[in-house]
Parts: sequence; structure tokens; C-alpha cells
Amino acid sequence: MRKLLLAAVALGAVMTMASGANAQDKLRFALVPKAMNNPYFDLSRDGCMDAAKKLGVECVYIGPVEHEPASEAQIVQDLITQGIDGLAISVADVDALTNVIDQAVAAGIPTITFDADAPGSKRQAFVGTDNYAMGKAIGEMAAKLHPKGGTFALVSGGPAAANLNDRVRGTIDGLGAGWTQVAGSPLYCNDDAALAVQQLQDTLTAHPDIDALLPVGGWPLFVPDAFRNFAEPIKAKLASKEVVLVSADTLKSELELLRDGYANGLIGQQPYEMGALAMEMLQKLKKGEKVQEITYVGLDTVTPDNVKEFLAKAK
Repeated sequence: MRKLLLAAVALGAVMTMASGANAQDKLRFALVPKAMNNPYFDLSRDGCMDAAKKLGVECVYIGPVEHEPASEAQIVQDLITQGIDGLAISVADVDALTNVIDQAVAAGIPTITFDADAPGSKRQAFVGTDNYAMGKAIGEMAAKLHPKGGTFALVSGGPAAANLNDRVRGTIDGLGAGWTQVAGSPLYCNDDAALAVQQLQDTLTAHPDIDALLPVGGWPLFVPDAFRNFAEPIKAKLASKEVVLVSADTLKSELELLRDGYANGLIGQQPYEMGALAMEMLQKLKKGEKVQEITYVGLDTVTPDNVKEFLAKAK
């Protein structure tokens, strides 16, 4: 309940920030992330806000404070009750969200997913990453850096997140033959960055000779001080590729860690574009226009060779 109250407070704050003098006359489109304490979604929020200004609509950015699918479903239900004009949802748990997505569509509310899909629901479109391709790129980069194969551990978010499960499959396929996943992997951090770092530390303690650490989301690198403390003892191994660490996402904190030798590579998404495109799609749907059912934004491949280029344009 406390987290729902916090989310309600956040909703009021975001609506105030996004509204103008004639906000009551604007269409209100909600962008619902899996967790508002995940800095990855801050970029989707920024894209949503910028696009909303250009389109003359209102971006309502609201979700659970932490990764809690039941809270996310309740927030979507509340938005339906309030008569929101459109919904874009990053689905934390397909089972928890499918019913409310279908309710929204039945109520005549344009409803799409972004970042994480619920393909079995009645949502009208999805904008996000080809998550299998992203995972495969992570695995292929790790295999190229450490061609002899070996043991590996994956870090994921929630076990019921379809997008992350696609990345896990893609990463394993990208690694190819000669690799063995350690017991306990994937490690599920439920989008808790501090927990993700602790899980990596525990894995390294249990498997000191592990060959690859592969987060399919950037969670452990979202807390750079804690991650540096974890990675400092293996920094020389990372430099020699005795151990490789390839992560998803390209937030500024991750780029800085890569630049400083605490990772070997990053495969990045484009969350800003997701938030912006979500607003454009919802406006078209509200006007009765058709939109493409599946829209994939691109992937960025970042290595020590080009990381400075990405840092120069990072927010």
C-alpha cells in the first residue's frame, strides 16, 4: 500500500510537470514502466515528455516505485478508471498484466506495450527492442572476446518478464558450443541494482574461475560505486579477457565503467526513442489511424574502442 501511495504522489508530480495552462484540454497518455526506481526508464520518460510537448498532448509517467507486477497492474487499472486517453506499458509480468490490458482495450482506450511486450494480450502495438537479437549480440560478443568457451552466469530481472527471457535465450544461443551455465543462473534481481551486484559477488565467490558474467539488463552497472568495488579485484582479468563481462544497456554510468576498464562491452537499447514513439503511436490510434503492430528500435554496440563517442552524447 505504501508503494502505491508513493506512486500516486509521483503521478501527481509528473502530471504537474507535464501539464500546462490548458492541460485539461489535452489528451493524456500514460507511460507505465516496470519500476520508477530503475534509471533505464528515466530515458523513456524523457522521450515521452519531449514528444508530448511536440504533439500537444500530456505525458503521464507513472508506475510502481519498485518492480512489483501486482502494483503495476493496479496502477493500470486505476488509470483505466480515471479515463486515461491512452496507455503504453512495459510489462513486468505477462500473467499479471494481460487481463488489465484487455480491459483497457475493451474500454476503448488505445493500449500498446513498450520495452516489454505481452503478445498474447489484446494490445494494439509494441515498440521496443528485438530482445532475442539483443541477447544474441551479448552472447556473440562474449564468445568473440573469450573464444575458448567456459562457464558463465546470467543476471536477469524478473523470471516472468517475457522480454528478459528472450534475452536469456538469445545470449545462450549467441555463446554457442563450449559454454556451460553455472548452477543458480540466471540470477533474478527483480530490477534491484544493489541486489544484482551482490548476486554477482556471490557467484564469483562460489565460482572463482568463472569465464563470463553476462547481465541481460544493466542493473548491476546502474550503481557504479558498488559495481566498481565488486569488479576491482578482477579488473586485471577483465583486461586480459580471462574473465569477460558484457552487459545490456548503455546508460552513462555503464559507459563510464566500460571506459575505465570495469567491463568489456555493452549492447545498448534506445529507451528514449521508445518513449517518444509510444506517444506518437497513441496519438495516431486515438485518431483512428493504424500503426505498425511491431516496431523495433535499434541496438548499439559499444566497446572500449568507441565508448568515448557514446559518452560524448550521453545524458
